[in-house]
Amino acid sequence: MNSSADSLILGHFLLTSSVLFVLGLVGFLMRRNLIIMFLCTELMFQGVVLALVAFARFHHNDTGQTFVIFVLTIAAAEAALALALVMLLYRRKPTLDTSAWSQMKG
Repeated sequence: MNSSADSLILGHFLLTSSVLFVLGLVGFLMRRNLIIMFLCTELMFQGVVLALVAFARFHHNDTGQTFVIFVLTIAAAEAALALALVMLLYRRKPTLDTSAWSQMKG
């Protein structure tokens, strides 16, 4: 493949990556359900991962793909902590709406 074809393919991947990230950001800002908010955070992580892989492939090195492993590890840890937090909050007050938790008291 020539350089212009590689740039075109990179553009498609970056467009898809930005669409995933923006969808996750809009979902995070618009929704009030805690589980949906955490899923939207994961969608934003996947958009970033796709961009990292696309840039690594475009530059023919493995640095971006290695960094993806770390990002996915952080995303998995964040999902585990978020699930534990959601379960703890649900036990205290049986709702997942963030407006119910806006005024937390000690």
